[in-house]
Amino acid sequence: MRSFTDFLKIFNKQKNIKHREVILCAFFDQNMQKNFLIIAGIFLFLEVYIYQAIRTLTDNSWIKTGYWVLSLAVYGIFAYEVTHFQRSDRSTVRAQIMISLFLIFILPKIFVVLFLLIDDIFRTGGYLIGFTQSSENFFPERRKFLSIVGLGMGGILSALFIDGITFGKYRHTVRRVRVKFNNLPKSFKGYKIVQISDVHSGSFSDPSKLQHAIDLINEQKPDLVLFTGDMVNNVADEFKPFIPLFSKIQAKDGKLAILGNHDYGDYVSWESPAAKKENLDTLISYEKQAGFDMLRNEHRVIERNGEQLYILGVENWGLKPFPQFGKIDDALKNVPESATKILMSHDPTHFDYVVKKHPANIHLTLSGHTHGMQFGLDLKNVKWSPVQYKYPKWADLYESEGKLLYVNRGFGVLGYPGRVGVLPEITLFELS
Repeated sequence: MRSFTDFLKIFNKQKNIKHREVILCAFFDQNMQKNFLIIAGIFLFLEVYIYQAIRTLTDNSWIKTGYWVLSLAVYGIFAYEVTHFQRSDRSTVRAQIMISLFLIFILPKIFVVLFLLIDDIFRTGGYLIGFTQSSENFFPERRKFLSIVGLGMGGILSALFIDGITFGKYRHTVRRVRVKFNNLPKSFKGYKIVQISDVHSGSFSDPSKLQHAIDLINEQKPDLVLFTGDMVNNVADEFKPFIPLFSKIQAKDGKLAILGNHDYGDYVSWESPAAKKENLDTLISYEKQAGFDMLRNEHRVIERNGEQLYILGVENWGLKPFPQFGKIDDALKNVPESATKILMSHDPTHFDYVVKKHPANIHLTLSGHTHGMQFGLDLKNVKWSPVQYKYPKWADLYESEGKLLYVNRGFGVLGYPGRVGVLPEITLFELS
């Protein structure tokens, strides 16, 4: 497929759903591979420039040779992984290797380029303006200093990405949020709800390494646990080894769950629509074995002393190309208009485009999906992540038109198998 136009022609000719899925995956595979290889090619070209920093700092031939051997090995492995990558792969290991290599060994070198460029701009500016002779424009100490700064900052970024893989994805933290409802029944004042989201169990190889996170959930002694989608990356069997672990989560009024975009198996190819449906049914069965009651455009009633709290759960609804299966009206059937309602909806865009405009007056929506991009600054007064340019509401509590949205930062990881700055989250809500 040479262009998007060619893709559309071939895609529209196919009436078979399976064939369309294969063509779609192939198109995105080719374009993603092409983009990654172009970026890597640019960096490989810049290696000659980056190498100047190494030469500035040392005359040791072993170090200089070792640098080239390591760099070429990394680019070789990266190119191999990219050219053999297919979105239809059941396992995400290849994607994790590819992204990790890029973030740890390739991307940080941009700092070296920037700082050497600063020196070259000064030197070139001096030549052009003519304030000094060309022989006076070379300052070895300045170039050495800038080389050290560039390599140092690149090294720090690499170290952060390594730490995120080794430790960051296991640094689960509890965030406590008090939510005030105007119509909350007295029996539910102080009611505690734990939200987790985006487990992506296929990104973890050892369930026991998440035991501390499950213990942390139980330490909150929640009345109710809500899971807001994406239990797996692609297929149901990813979650099977985790069933005993997630079965240990305890809540007085049970555990409810919804589906996220990854749970449908849309990112891999299937032999038939029936096989794809069977995978989804299997995932729901596995989650049931772990004690989770799946809500698919429906609701559950939590009752205390004759008073009710309504929990609504809809299927995934996101902006295209994400599926739009969520149906609030179905979830609201037989729910009193004046009832206190909490909605679980995986994708936060559902809130702005549908939920807050809905006449049912859903006071609180719980979402996930963004992961906080697993990278950013997540301090008390300073919050930034690249994901905010796609999802303005990407983490924490937001209010709009009198309605509240909470976006959970996610329990697991996807793609890059780590977290830098944006830690995995367990949210504890206390109602008032």
